[in-house]
Amino acid sequence: MKIRIFISTLCAAAALMTGVTARADTYPSRAVRIVVPYGTGGGSDVLARQLGVVLQQMWGQGVAVENKAGASGNIGSLEVVRAPADGYTLLLQNSTMLTNLGVMGKLPYDPEKDLTPIMLLGVTPIAVVVHPSLNVSNVKELVALAKAKPDSLSYGSCGIGTPQNFVMELLKQFGNFNAAHVGYKGCSPAVTDVLGGQIQLASVSANLVAPFVKSGKLKVIGVSTPQRYNLLPDSPTFDEQGLKPFDFATWFALMGPKGLPPAVVSKLQADVNSVLAQPAVVSNLSGAGVELYKGNGDDLARLIRVDAKRYADLAKSANIKPE
Repeated sequence: MKIRIFISTLCAAAALMTGVTARADTYPSRAVRIVVPYGTGGGSDVLARQLGVVLQQMWGQGVAVENKAGASGNIGSLEVVRAPADGYTLLLQNSTMLTNLGVMGKLPYDPEKDLTPIMLLGVTPIAVVVHPSLNVSNVKELVALAKAKPDSLSYGSCGIGTPQNFVMELLKQFGNFNAAHVGYKGCSPAVTDVLGGQIQLASVSANLVAPFVKSGKLKVIGVSTPQRYNLLPDSPTFDEQGLKPFDFATWFALMGPKGLPPAVVSKLQADVNSVLAQPAVVSNLSGAGVELYKGNGDDLARLIRVDAKRYADLAKSANIKPE
């Protein structure tokens, strides 16, 4: 009797595994949702929509991009965390997830345990810019001015606890100077106010300021990645100016619910990499300020683990508190 039960259990398990494999082999056999846990128009949204258009053509299945903004990205992320692990609900997340974790200390889900990392898609550098009237052009001159006129500077960022906020706080630590933080609801208002002279500096997504830098309305103090940014080829990085190591950017990644079948993950990686290799996609996303990155789940898992720690450490040392 026990042997029969054991054999029956094995048969049931085998049938279950066969079903999973079959579903993975035929994936996708119906429409796929890509949840963006932020509003429209940002880097995550642009990437998701570009991927969605091409994947829909490739798969012959619908790909719907759904913006589920709110609670600093937690609403959309939780929807994916709670979804079935079948590959039909995906998450296009960015590094704000980990800056929020660093500031809050805890999220309603665990980025390392409750999501399946599929692949890193790309990055957008962060630039610290100044109004030309400030009469500084590099980190050395900015630090000298800040120390000559203590407590005279204020900088804008895309919000408290955003990657842009962290980059400026790291710069302040490197230079040992002070500048008051003005947190905005997004990067665009910060750019508007530094253009208008209401604030002297802004730490924002580099693609947003590229047109104003080229027209001479803003000057770049530094770019946050070790390599120069394709939209700002004449602007030096912080790394070039001796601030080492200085490697921060807003990254974008594709993720799924915990327990996503490996075969589905492999299929997604292969197909998304194929999309990202298309010249038209490269051109479109480069123009939108996203530098593409072909990675895998292991790369992304490692990045999440490293960034979770360094953002937590920086939030503590810079005393970045939630609003």
